[in-house]
Amino acid sequence: MKLYILGADNSKDMENMSQELSLKKFKLLDEDDTFILLRRRRVGNVLIHAVCLIIALGYFAPLLFVNVAYFTYSYLWASPHVLITTEKVDDEGNPLEFTSMDEVLKKATSIL
Repeated sequence: MKLYILGADNSKDMENMSQELSLKKFKLLDEDDTFILLRRRRVGNVLIHAVCLIIALGYFAPLLFVNVAYFTYSYLWASPHVLITTEKVDDEGNPLEFTSMDEVLKKATSIL
């Protein structure tokens, strides 16, 4: 799981970004005056799951473990989390590294 940070100038910008990500199947986890936390669960590519299941049922049963491992990886570790915030520095005074919206959407729809 990787946390992507998007910067917003004010709460109106945060809401607009949140709405845009909600259209892309991101779910709201937490919200405050200075941040919004969203998550999108990935389950992997359906085509990869189907091919693995067909091969496993017809020829090579241990491929089911590969399919389960791929699903688990996609669901637990590859699901992106997005923090939209108006803050510019972290608790220690270091500047935050912001991610672009395009990079977040690319990661959310990637296969691996």
